[in-house]
Amino acid sequence: MKKILVVGFLILAAILLIGLIVNMVPSDEDIYIVTMKNNEGEEMGTVTLTETKPGVLLDINLIGLNPHGEHAFHINEKADCSPITTFQNAGDIYNPFDNAHGLKHPEGHKAGDMPNLKPDDIGVLKAKVLNFNVTLDPKSDSGRAPLFDQDGSSIIIHEGPDDHISQPSGNAGARIMCGEIKLLTASE
Repeated sequence: MKKILVVGFLILAAILLIGLIVNMVPSDEDIYIVTMKNNEGEEMGTVTLTETKPGVLLDINLIGLNPHGEHAFHINEKADCSPITTFQNAGDIYNPFDNAHGLKHPEGHKAGDMPNLKPDDIGVLKAKVLNFNVTLDPKSDSGRAPLFDQDGSSIIIHEGPDDHISQPSGNAGARIMCGEIKLLTASE
């Protein structure tokens, strides 16, 4: 009788584990790949965005960064990486909740504020960042800010680190990489 109970328990545990794993695999609409370009228009890698229960996971895979320091990493308010030399049309850091800038700010931070990134000694950056403040679902009622709003969003990499307190963007320096987060149309 004990063997039957143990075998039954193991089968039930296996079924539950398989169900958990299947539910953890995101569907295609929960994944979005952003191509990052530098100020010369060259593709420098990708940032893959995946919707998860607590927020959006950003899987960063970039080349060509300065290996001797950190780089600010933000989500900005518009999907417009022009002009290519400055990426200024991407707007300010995404801030739908009207907060101050910086992860260290005592009154909270903008939805697009994220930790600084440090590339390896040849300028390659492979990292994962979870942003609890945003969602890929434009109809979500999670209280998180939708990245696919009317004008989309963008990912910006700066030449220097974000001090996470100075307004409006942490003294991070020039914008050196940009990638647009927008819903694709049939012609794209």
